[in-house]
Amino acid sequence: MDMTFKLGDKTINRLGFGAMRVTGDGVWGPPPDHDEAIKVLQRAVELGVNFIDTADAYGPDVSENLIKEALHPYKGIVVATKGGMTRSGPNQWHADGRPEHIREACDASLNRLGIDQIELYQFHRPDPNVPFTESVKTFFDLQQQGKVKHVGLSNVSVEQLQQAMEFGEIVSVQNRYSLFDRDSEDVLEFCEAHGIMFIPWYPIGGGSEFGEHALEEIAEKYQAATRQIGIAWLLQHSPVTVPIPGTGSVAHLEENMKAADLQLDPEDIDQLDALAS
Repeated sequence: MDMTFKLGDKTINRLGFGAMRVTGDGVWGPPPDHDEAIKVLQRAVELGVNFIDTADAYGPDVSENLIKEALHPYKGIVVATKGGMTRSGPNQWHADGRPEHIREACDASLNRLGIDQIELYQFHRPDPNVPFTESVKTFFDLQQQGKVKHVGLSNVSVEQLQQAMEFGEIVSVQNRYSLFDRDSEDVLEFCEAHGIMFIPWYPIGGGSEFGEHALEEIAEKYQAATRQIGIAWLLQHSPVTVPIPGTGSVAHLEENMKAADLQLDPEDIDQLDALAS
C-alpha cells in the first residue's frame, strides 16, 4: 500500500493532521492549553506528518496563528487552508462565498501563516446565496495572481466538482466521510477516477451499536484502538484518501498516527466495508 500522494511537485504522507481541534471549545477561541497545542503540531511533524489542514474559520484565526508559531517556515510541510466561512460564536458556522470575502480571507490567511503563497487553498463550503461558479472562479483568479498554488474544494457534490473543473485543475476534495458515514462515496469514486486527493473530515464518525461492537471486536484482534482501525480502513479503502484526524492532545495524536502501521486483513476489510449505516 502506497502511503504517499503526489500533490503537484510535492509528495505528502497520506496520514495528515487536521488542525481544527487545537482551538477552544466549539472551535472557538484559543485552546485551553496553548503550550500543549504547540507541542501537538510539532509532534505531528516529528511523527512524519507533512500535510497540515486548517482554515481561517478555526478559532477563527487561532489555528492558523498557532501553526505559524509552531511550524514556520514549514520546511517540507504542505499547509492547506480554507476560506469561505465566517463565525459568530462557538459551533456557529456561516457560508460566505462572495468573491470580495474570499479575496480578503486569502490575504488574511497569507498574513497569518507568514507566507507569500498558499500551497493548497480550499473553498470551505458552497454558499447558497452566491452562485457556486462565481465563488470558484475567485479561487482560480487568486491562483493566477500567484497567491494560491493549488485549488481545492470542500463539502461538494460530484456535480459541483465537475462544474469547478471547468475553470481549472481541482487537486483535492474535502468532504465528511468515515467508516460509518459514506454519503460521499460517489465523490470519492470520482476523485479516484481522476486522481484527485480526497480528504475525509470527521474520519472517526460514529456508527450504530451493532457497527461499534463489530469495530471493537476487530480492534481487539489487532490490539488497537477503534480510532486506529477506522483510520487504517480509510487508508486501505482508496489510494487517494488522505485522512486528517485532529486532536489537541499529544497522547491522542501518537495513538492516531500508529494507524499508519496497521495492515488490515482482507476478511476484516470486508467486514468493515459492510458496516456503513
